[in-house]
Amino acid sequence: MTTSAADLPATPPSGAAPVPATAVPSPATDGAAARRGIPRALVILLGLAAAIVVAAGLQAVAWLIGPAFMALIIVISVAPVQGALRRHGWPGWATTVVVVLLVYAILIGLALGIVYSVARLATELPQYAAAASGLVNRLTAGLAGAGVGPEQLRQAASSLDLGKLAGILGALLGSVAGLASNLVFLLALLLFLGVEAGGAGDRVASIAADRPHTSAALERFASGTRRYLLVTTVFGLIVAVLDWVALLLLGIPLAATWGLLAFITNYIPNIGFVIGVVPPALLGLLVGGPQLMLVVIVVFCGINFVVQSIIQPRFIGDAVGLSVTVTFLALVFWAWLLGPLGAILAIPLTLLAKALLVDLDPKARWADALLRSTPKGTPAAGDPAGPVPAGDEGARA
Repeated sequence: MTTSAADLPATPPSGAAPVPATAVPSPATDGAAARRGIPRALVILLGLAAAIVVAAGLQAVAWLIGPAFMALIIVISVAPVQGALRRHGWPGWATTVVVVLLVYAILIGLALGIVYSVARLATELPQYAAAASGLVNRLTAGLAGAGVGPEQLRQAASSLDLGKLAGILGALLGSVAGLASNLVFLLALLLFLGVEAGGAGDRVASIAADRPHTSAALERFASGTRRYLLVTTVFGLIVAVLDWVALLLLGIPLAATWGLLAFITNYIPNIGFVIGVVPPALLGLLVGGPQLMLVVIVVFCGINFVVQSIIQPRFIGDAVGLSVTVTFLALVFWAWLLGPLGAILAIPLTLLAKALLVDLDPKARWADALLRSTPKGTPAAGDPAGPVPAGDEGARA
């Protein structure tokens, strides 16, 4: 049998360097080359399209996501109580009962306080309708003297309606009280989460055995959320009490309601103070004129600036790991997506999104430097925020 030259294996000529093995393409390198061939613009557009689809889906089920995440945050905030009781020798069933009762007490107490405030608001505000009408008439007369046309004056007078203010405030307070509209679902969810909270530590340990980076990200989310809620609640109570006492001394009606509103709006980053100061300032205008309104604004600004802008950040520090710009954008986004409840839960929701999209993916670690107010240095191996530990390669997928 004869062999032609074409059948013989190709050999390099004498003196030529051998062909390296890596020069021969393989299916793996062909696939990598194909992936590298996708234009960056197309990848960005596909990512944006997927984000829009996900956002639309979340907005469609906002009625479920908001209360469910609210329940999750409440359970996370009281979870350390169960751990402390177990360390003191309490049986598991007793710690579960304590956690469930504590969760129910928080929810029912908040709902009752808001319902009472909304009822007082609906009862008291109509009494100042005559004063509001007189103020509007004086204002329109002054504008008419300045040359403003009657049509514009009628539109301005119709827009300055105290009933609309009551509707806006009722929507804000009622958005939290609205959790009780599906009370059976929410109480059942809180019960199940409270019962399962006892095994959360074992679940996280099971995850850490296979995916240590994943468990570290979830633990950072839980601890950061608890610290944020603790500090915000404590300083919210301080601000609410100080505002309530100041409004009582100034003779502003519904001082307790505005104190509760200041406490709730303390959870809204950046603009919560503005929302809390508007109603008592307007009532001050109706009760005592522009001078009292200015006094209310100055007192609120002094209290909130000292407590929320100077003292509170020193205790929070960089616990949430988010810059001021990111928190403001997160506030706008979650309020648009989930409504007023999304504004209140903006920081915990952003922390969860950061844990799932940034902390779990080493390739997205660069985004952490953009999200933080003060970027951290390069983490060392073994740092929870550092490279993916051995055995957690699945997080890279």
